[in-house]
Amino acid sequence: MFKTGLYEQLINNLISNKLNSLDLETIYYKTTAIEKSEASTFLTQYISNFINHSLNLISGENSVETQINIINKIILLLQSEIEKQDFKDNLLDINTSILKAVIPKLDSHIKDFDTYIKEITPYTGLTQSELFTGSNAGVSLESEIKKEILSSDKIYFLVSFIKWSGIRIFEKELREFTKRGKKLQVITTSYMGATDLKAVEFLASLPNTEIKVSYNTANERLHAKSYLFFRDTGFHTGYIGSSNISKSALTSGLEWNLKVTNSEISHIIKKFQKTFETYWEDKEFEVFTQAEKQKLQIALKNASTKDTNNFTTFFDIKPHHYQEEILEELQVQREIHKRYKNLLVAATGTGKTVISAFDYKRFKQNNPSAKLLFVAHRKEILIQARATFQAILKDNNFGELWVDGITPLSYEYLFTSVQTLQNNIERFTLSKNYYDFIIIDEVHHIAAKSYRPILQKFEANILLGLTATPERMDNENILDDFCGVTASEIRLPEALNRKLLCPFQYFGISDSVDLQNIKWQNGKYQTSELTDVLSSEKRVGEIIAKCEEYLRDINDVISIGFCVSQEHAKFMSEKFNEVGLKADFLISGSSNRNVVKSRLLKKEINYLFVVDIFNEGVDIPQIDTILFCAQLRV
Repeated sequence: MFKTGLYEQLINNLISNKLNSLDLETIYYKTTAIEKSEASTFLTQYISNFINHSLNLISGENSVETQINIINKIILLLQSEIEKQDFKDNLLDINTSILKAVIPKLDSHIKDFDTYIKEITPYTGLTQSELFTGSNAGVSLESEIKKEILSSDKIYFLVSFIKWSGIRIFEKELREFTKRGKKLQVITTSYMGATDLKAVEFLASLPNTEIKVSYNTANERLHAKSYLFFRDTGFHTGYIGSSNISKSALTSGLEWNLKVTNSEISHIIKKFQKTFETYWEDKEFEVFTQAEKQKLQIALKNASTKDTNNFTTFFDIKPHHYQEEILEELQVQREIHKRYKNLLVAATGTGKTVISAFDYKRFKQNNPSAKLLFVAHRKEILIQARATFQAILKDNNFGELWVDGITPLSYEYLFTSVQTLQNNIERFTLSKNYYDFIIIDEVHHIAAKSYRPILQKFEANILLGLTATPERMDNENILDDFCGVTASEIRLPEALNRKLLCPFQYFGISDSVDLQNIKWQNGKYQTSELTDVLSSEKRVGEIIAKCEEYLRDINDVISIGFCVSQEHAKFMSEKFNEVGLKADFLISGSSNRNVVKSRLLKKEINYLFVVDIFNEGVDIPQIDTILFCAQLRV
C-alpha cells in the first residue's frame, strides 16, 4: 500500500500494478509525462539507485572485484550475475511516467487535487539538490520553505536565533502544519540576544510543537542554520546554510543555503537527523514553556548588552556607485543629447539631495561663480538640503535660507520655499539668467499654479527636478517641463533589489469602517465626515490589536501614524495613551515639533500621530513602523 504524500518516482512494473489496484473512489493519484529535458536526469537517478541496491546484495571476500566487474556490464546482464533476484518488477515500460502524489479523497476537503498538489510541491522538487544564494533571481528560500512545510509530515529546525519577522513569513503554514497533527521540533539559542521572545512564545503555543533553548550566554557554541523536512513517502529534504529565522535572512539577505534530498544524498539527511537528535538530548538545550519565559528574557537581555562598543568614523563624502551612475547619466543628457532640463526619479532613501549636491559641485568646478537656487515646499527639507550641500562642498557657510520669516543677506546660493518665492516673485529684482543652476525638490508638485511663476521668471543653464513619485493623481505630465524624458531613475523595486534600502513588510488590514456614505470631493473623502467615522473606539481597538499581532514588541517601537485631520490625530494619541501605549500627536504649524520628535527618537513616546507633516523629504532613519490610520482614496 502506498504512503500518502508527494512523490517524484518513475513508475516501474511493481508501482504500476499497485496503482492499478487502488480504489479510485477513495484515492487520487497524479502522474505526468517525462519531459525531454528532464528524461536523462530521472532515468540516471533511477538506474543509479537500482545498481546501488543490486551491488549491496553482494557479499564475500571478492565482493569488491565482483562489483567492479558487474559495474562494467550493462543493466540487462545484472540478472545473470545475481541469480537469486528477479528484476522483472524493476523494468520500465517505454511509455512510463512519473508519480507525483498519492492523496486520500475521504474527508480531504480538497476541491481541486491538481491545484492542491501544485501549491504544496516545492518549486525545486523533491529529488534534486539546489543552491539558494539570496539573490532575487530564481526561486526564493522563503517561498520554497512554505511549500516544504505544507508537504511534510515532521520538521526539525536548528537555528542560532529566531526573529518574529521571520516567523511571520510562514506563520500560516506552521499553524496549518501543526494543526494537522504533524510534529515540529525547534532548537535555538539566546545568542547575542538576537532571538525575539515573541517568536519563541508563538512556536511554543503551537500544537504538536516542542522548542528547546540554550541559555548559555557565556559560551555560545551553536551557530548552525538548518531545516529538515521529513515525508512518510521517504522523499525527505533539508536546507543547510547561513539563514537564521529572520525576514532578511529568508528573503533579501545574501545568504547561501544548500538544499539536499534523500533521493540524491541520503547519508547527509541521515547525519542531519542523527546530529539534531543528539543535540535534542543534550542537557544544554532546555525545553521552553511559558514557565521559562522570565528565564529566557533575562538570558536575552544579558546577551544583548555584551560587547556593544561604539565606533565613530570620519571620512570624505563620496557618491555611492549607483549615485555615480546617475551623475554620469545626467552628464550624458547634457553633453550628448543637449538636454539641460533634467528629471531625476529616485526612490526615497537613495539620496536625491546628495546626488543633486554632487551634480552642482561638478558644475561649479567648471563654473566657479555658478549661482544656485534650491526650491522646496517645506522648511525641514530646505534645512536638510543646505546641510547636505555644506557637507559635500566642505563649506559650512554655504547657502542661505529664505523661509518662515528667515531672510537672506544674499541671493547667490539660496534655499527657499516655493511659497516664499511665489509671494516675492513680482518684486524680485534678479534677472532672468541670474541663476545658473536651479534644483526643484519634490518636483511632482511642479504642475501646481504656485510653481509656474518660478519657471517663467528664471531660465538657468541647468534645471534639475527631483522626485520619487513622478506620477500624479490628476494625470498632469511633469515631463513637459523636462524635455519629455526622464534623465535617470532608480525606482523602489530596483533600489530594494540592489540592497540600497531596507526591505519592508506591508500589511493591509481590514477593519469595520463603512465608507460608502462618506462624501467624495476633489479626489478624496470629505475630511470632516471621514474624521467622524475613523474616530471610533472600535476602530482604535482593531488597530491596537493588529499592532499587537504584527509587531515584535508593541511597547518598543518608533512609529509614525498618519491621520486624516488634527482631530483624528489627537483622538488616536489619547486612545493609545489610555491603554498604556506612550503616544503624542503633531499637526502642521506645531511650535514644539523638534521637542516631540526628540521624545520619539529617545523612545519617551513610541507612537506619534501626525497630519500633513513628516510625509515628504523627512530623514528619520530610526523609525521602524508606519501606521496609515486614514483611508484617503479608493
